[in-house]
Amino acid sequence: MSIIALDKVTLVGHRDNKDEVLAGLQELGCLHLIPLTAEGEAISATGPSKDAREALRFLAAAPEQRRQVTNPRRFDAAEVEKQSLALQKRLFKLRNRRDFISTRIDNLAAWGDFEFPGVEELGGNRFWFYQVPHHEMKVLDNSGLRWEKVKRDNRYAYVIVVSREEPVGMPVPRLHTGGVSRPRLLEQLEAVEIALEDADAERVSLTRWCTLFARALDGLEDSSARAQAAAQTAEVQPVYALQAWAPRESMDELREFAARHTLVVQAVTPDPEEQPPTLFDNAEPLTAGEDLVAFYMTPSYWLWDPSSVVFLSFAVFFGMIVADAGYAALLGLIVLVYRKRMAASAAGRRWRVMLSALAGATGIYGILAGSYFGVTPPPDSLPGVLHVLDLGNFTVMMALSVVIGAAHLAYANVMDGMRYRQWQRGLPSYGWALAILGGLAMWGSMQLENGLLMDSGAVAMGIGLLLVAVYSGYGEPPLKRALSGLTALAAVSGAFGDVLSYLRLFALGLASASLAAAFNDMAADVRQAIPGVGMLFGLLILVLGHALNFLLSVASGFIHGLRLNVIEFFKWGVKEEGNPYRPFARKESN
Repeated sequence: MSIIALDKVTLVGHRDNKDEVLAGLQELGCLHLIPLTAEGEAISATGPSKDAREALRFLAAAPEQRRQVTNPRRFDAAEVEKQSLALQKRLFKLRNRRDFISTRIDNLAAWGDFEFPGVEELGGNRFWFYQVPHHEMKVLDNSGLRWEKVKRDNRYAYVIVVSREEPVGMPVPRLHTGGVSRPRLLEQLEAVEIALEDADAERVSLTRWCTLFARALDGLEDSSARAQAAAQTAEVQPVYALQAWAPRESMDELREFAARHTLVVQAVTPDPEEQPPTLFDNAEPLTAGEDLVAFYMTPSYWLWDPSSVVFLSFAVFFGMIVADAGYAALLGLIVLVYRKRMAASAAGRRWRVMLSALAGATGIYGILAGSYFGVTPPPDSLPGVLHVLDLGNFTVMMALSVVIGAAHLAYANVMDGMRYRQWQRGLPSYGWALAILGGLAMWGSMQLENGLLMDSGAVAMGIGLLLVAVYSGYGEPPLKRALSGLTALAAVSGAFGDVLSYLRLFALGLASASLAAAFNDMAADVRQAIPGVGMLFGLLILVLGHALNFLLSVASGFIHGLRLNVIEFFKWGVKEEGNPYRPFARKESN
């Protein structure tokens, strides 16, 4: 639940063992490389190479597949990748060439088969081809140009104009026919079609390696990553230098590696002006929160880690929006059915935990709200005893949503204030937290008619806004500091609006429960109105209605549950964006 501290590491070694060192560092897998050359910066900006996967997609998409070779003895993954990518480019060029020639042939079809005369034979003139609508022919009659109508149909006249330069004032643009005759174009098209057939046959032949090539993808990408890492080093013969960000906790292991490979290693802590990458440190069950955070932005290295808070708050918000224990059971059943498939990848395992948490939060809130596929349990039953929230009680549910919103935003401001090294710079954030909680207390006092709560809230809000006004421009000249304080106070209306945004938890939860109950009532009415077959129609309404409501509720839970975190919450607590930590690490297992 924190951002791991990094050091800037510089490694210097002899050029002779550079490849061996890069392979070892890739195996170590703890460095985020910093490019030291212009070429390296360009590579770093584009990210890791995906050529191997592109080659596999190209082969797998072939309409005809050969029998797969399983013996790897004659298999060369790098050569297959090279041939596949070269063949893909050749096919692309051949298809473009075929389309170009076909267009030329179509444009010349109306003029028949002829050979273009040379420019000298025409006294420096050229042929210009036009497809002119009949009603525009009068323009040519008055143009003074030398032209000849070769052919006509029911719509157009096909005209050749003889001129040194492209004629001006023609009623239609010229047809692009080029300077090659139609018979020669047909010969060229045949040659291109043959080349395409040969290239397609090569592609089909290469498909025999798809299975082995898929297994070799990680190794090819590892090789490409090493080549890219080599391009990011700086060389001054006979030595080279490599620079990277490394977790401070990995420095002992890195120094041992440097000693084994005769490397000079230097590690320094980052300056406040630098922007190291962000590496999260969370317990395994909460790592899906990192995906939720990264979906919108990666927090700056100098901020705090919001991923665990986002994980928990997203689950709570999702549960309040879906608000039905029956739907929670359905979501849990889906997770149970697909649990093995989700366990096949690291991302799947993270989201299996996330979806389980969503189902659990929805189930707890649905039980408290007393909604089981829209059915309210009898008061004397156990589910009825656990039914303590009335979604139809607007006063209570609105108050609950507002309290959650104010607490969420106040926490964001407190965490934002704690990140500053100078405590004075964090006071505006603490001030906003006080102002939000003070405003909540004042609003609550109006509902409870409690004078002490009103006074306490007013004092808290006053102190909070004073901190905002006085310390928002800390460190600036007096006049500019005063202006910064006044400008900061203008965000009061924004804070008020952001707290009220959490009312969507109540509104969407009520909508979900109400729609579920409406489908139940509709099905019951149909069953009673149509004896016999009404049972079937009623069952159909129940299944389709609840399926639709389940999908809408889940979609709303994801969209609005995430929105409250990445818009309202991040606005107050995560104000600076960083870049993710991408380790130079090996993918292929030994």
